[in-house]
Formats: sequence, C-alpha cells, structure tokens
Amino acid sequence: MRLFSCDFCHQVVHFDNRQCVSCGHRLGFDPQLMAMYALESAGGTQWQLVGRPFETRVFCGNASVDVCNWLVNPGDGNFCVACRHNRLVPDASTPDGVRRWQRIGQAQRHLFYSILRWDIPHPDRAEDPQGGLVFDFVDDQQQPDGTVTVPMTGHDEGVITIRAAEADEVTMEFVRASMNEHYRTLLGHFRHEIGHYIWNKLVRDAGCSEEFRSLFGDEREDYTIALQCYHMDGPRPGWLENYISPYASAHPWEDFAECVAHLFHIVDTLETARSFGVAIDPPGEGEEMAAEVAFDPYRASSAHQIADAWVPLSIAINAIQRSMGQRDTYPFIVSPSVFPKLDYVNRLVRACANVKEAS
Repeated sequence: MRLFSCDFCHQVVHFDNRQCVSCGHRLGFDPQLMAMYALESAGGTQWQLVGRPFETRVFCGNASVDVCNWLVNPGDGNFCVACRHNRLVPDASTPDGVRRWQRIGQAQRHLFYSILRWDIPHPDRAEDPQGGLVFDFVDDQQQPDGTVTVPMTGHDEGVITIRAAEADEVTMEFVRASMNEHYRTLLGHFRHEIGHYIWNKLVRDAGCSEEFRSLFGDEREDYTIALQCYHMDGPRPGWLENYISPYASAHPWEDFAECVAHLFHIVDTLETARSFGVAIDPPGEGEEMAAEVAFDPYRASSAHQIADAWVPLSIAINAIQRSMGQRDTYPFIVSPSVFPKLDYVNRLVRACANVKEAS
C-alpha cells in the first residue's frame, strides 16, 4: 500500500485516514483515480476535491457508520465500488456489530485496492447473476437449545462468506491456535477466498486449465475427500518444498488460492516498503540478502523479480517482530518450486488489463 499526501497541506496521509492531522481537511479515497483527496464541502452531501475544481463526489453510504471512507460519483449509486458487492453485513444497531463491520470493511478495502490496481474483473450479482462477486459477513447464530451455529468462511460461485466474529481479536486468536495455524487474519481470508473467485473467472471460465493443471495438479480430484484427508492426516509429506503453506497441499484449488493470497500479501507489502524507501543491506550477508524495491510491484515482470526483493525484506520484517516479542509477520518459506506457481498467478492477474497507476 503506497503513501498518499493531503492535497491542501501536503502532509503524508495513509489509506485509512479520515482526516488530515495537519490541516483538518476531511479525506476520502477515490477508487477511479486511485488516490486520497482532501475535500471541501460543496453543499448538501457533495464534496469538492481540493486541487480539482468543479469535480465533486459523495461518500459511500457506509460512511454514515464510519465503515468506509471511499468516494462515489454523484448519481452512481449509494455505495462505493467495494461496498456495492456486500449482501449481508453485521448488525449496525449494536456497538459490537459496528466494530466488527469496521474491521471487516478495512480489510475489504485493502483487498479491493489490489483488485483495482490489477484491474481484475469484479462484476457484481446484478451484472453476473450466476457468478458475480458478492460478500456475506455472517454473524454466529444462537439456536433455541443454546448451541451456536458458526458460519464457515469460504467461497461458492462468486459468493464469499466471512465469519463476522473473526473480526474480534480474541475469537480470531482462538481459532488460529485451535487450528494450529501460524497466520490468520481477516485480510488473509479475503485474499484467499478471492483466489477461488479468480480461478473461476480467469482459469475455468476462460478455458485455461491446461497450464494450471501442469503446475497445481488436476482440480477434478474429489475436493471433499481431499479436505477430509488434510484435516485427518495433515499436509502432504514434503509440502515445504512444493507448496506455499500446509493448507495449499490439500487440493489444487487450495494451492492456487493460497498462491493468490500470498501474491497479494507480498506485492502490497513491497509497495509499502517502496513508499517508505525501505532498503535491506545487512553487513556480511552478500548481495543475495540485499534488496531495494526499485520497481512497481504491481508491474513486476516475474515472480523472481518479486521474490528477489521479498525474501530479504521478509527476513528483516520477521527479525524486527521478534525484537518486539511478536510472532513472525510472514511465517512462510517461498521454496524454488513455488516460484513457477506465483509467476503463473502474476501473469494471470497482470493480463486482465493495463495495471492502473496509483496517483
């Protein structure tokens, strides 16, 4: 995620900021221009973009509960390009519901930033009734007998379900520990599940299964049985050499979705490092451990270019986390056999259209 600046006073601002801490101007993100803008009231619900005379916007309807800071062109509907995909949302009449929705919305906007940068197709359900992208953020349901029905996070033909309770840190950590996972976040859920959606749109529906199967395996393998085997027996032997994560070894679909999620993780983090001018050059480690992100990660020519910058940076980030007594931010190893998979995903998303510049 890149850094932005206030158009009025040039103070550095961040993607999730609502107000400039220097000049006090209200801020909003314009997904068409891929930029944060300082705003001045234009009367009623309309706001004028500072530095762009006569251009007005309105806030996404979810700004009313401080869930979203994205902008919409007047007359283009009530919701922004991300929120218009939402079907079920947490109960905004309760403080817990609003808090969960705010955290979920933050992760969703980070997902959509990458979708928009790569220009990945994202028709909604009105545009594509059978496979359009839609999100259900589902609360746990207490049954009359006192038991609790827990919704499963997952994907089904464009419908991405996220368990809203995992927006609570205690619940998220409990699930992570009980499933013996090293990494589990809301943003990780979004990025993994969008991987299944991307497979539907850019592999299956595009009739491009041959190269996919040569890298990931035959997805026609029984999915239910494969997951049962994974949960009973654990990851495949030798998974560390052939997969990006243990779960990726469960089935070709999960391998692909995990590679998509990791590409999103890596590229967005590299863009953040580039924005801050981060360079890694530890003494005595040799050139292979030196890295500077001197390229736009969203325009990377190959997974090797991405990995050459990412491996040293991720090692440094993990070392910093350990210095603070925290778990590794990126507790994974990108083995050489995974590079062709990441390269395939990188080529797939870059082929969607011209990569959009972040203004």
